Amino acid sequence: MLTGAGISTASGIPDYRDSSGAWKHQKPMDYRDFVASHAARQRYWSRSYFGWQRFSQASPNAAHKAIAGLERLGWLVGTVTQNVDGLHQRAGSQQVTELHGSLATVSCLACGHSMARATMQQALLGRNPQLVAAAGALAPDGDARLRSFDESGLDIPGCESCGGVVKPAVVFFGEGVPPERVQHCRDLLASCDAVLVVGSSLMVYSGFRFIREAAERGVPIAAINRGKTRADELLTHKFEMDCTQALAMALQHLGTDPAGSSALTDPM
Repeated sequence: MLTGAGISTASGIPDYRDSSGAWKHQKPMDYRDFVASHAARQRYWSRSYFGWQRFSQASPNAAHKAIAGLERLGWLVGTVTQNVDGLHQRAGSQQVTELHGSLATVSCLACGHSMARATMQQALLGRNPQLVAAAGALAPDGDARLRSFDESGLDIPGCESCGGVVKPAVVFFGEGVPPERVQHCRDLLASCDAVLVVGSSLMVYSGFRFIREAAERGVPIAAINRGKTRADELLTHKFEMDCTQALAMALQHLGTDPAGSSALTDPM
């Protein structure tokens, strides 16, 4: 299974694109800009500080729980998610590959040292008490649109270990997915009989490549997504409906609890 931003909208996390595949919000931070520009990093961390406060409080919805239920029943060899919110794991899924990483960790670009995002939040606030007054609206992946906040004055903490530039442990736009992670996804693809795409327009190549490879192998592909996807012509089946509703129907068809609750049992 491959999941995208559309599966987390019911948890209050905005998605990127509309039904035609066009951007609904400002384009996210580009990797080259983040690395090259201190001002870009000030902009990112100002908005991300605010966004994380709400992003980290999101809870798994019925769609996440349904997928965890499908895994417990033995229907899934694994879930590859383009999301960085950790909601699949919190819903109970065990076999999850975070294609684009996780916002819950921050890493140093110089020495690789990692720290919890909560630690970065505390450090940002300690150096920038003005962040308390920041206000805005949540954007996809923990970003935010701030109102009346001077981002140019932000003092960004460096790495705890070497003082270097720190970055959330996620794949930014313009940045490549680690090769070992790509290979793991290809290994999963080789072991499955079919692929289900849930809540993704597949406009980003990092996820689309696996669907293209599945089609080249003759593996059936189904998608649950409202609106256009990049892979429409490759799909065996497409269901333009709400993710939660569709997955609940699938579980009902299998004779299980549609909420993915403790009533679900492992197959004999």
